Amino acid sequence: MRLDKYLKVSRLIKRRTVANEACDAGKITVNNKVARASYDVKLGDVIEITLGSKSVKVKVTDVKEVVRKEDAATMYEAVV
Repeated sequence: MRLDKYLKVSRLIKRRTVANEACDAGKITVNNKVARASYDVKLGDVIEITLGSKSVKVKVTDVKEVVRKEDAATMYEAVV
């Protein structure tokens, strides 16, 4: 699944266009490398999102095309 779509489906970012713009601006890294929106997300990837002064780091635990709102948080786990 594309990185921008994963961010939207997992609800880490609300809109796919915002996720796409964040990738283009270099604000999203996967496994400590700046990632493009077309990056193919795999299980075990560590995604770091830096928007403004807020930074979120998560590990991918599941990749699904369609997820209910309640189940979206099961697609990743926080990394400290």
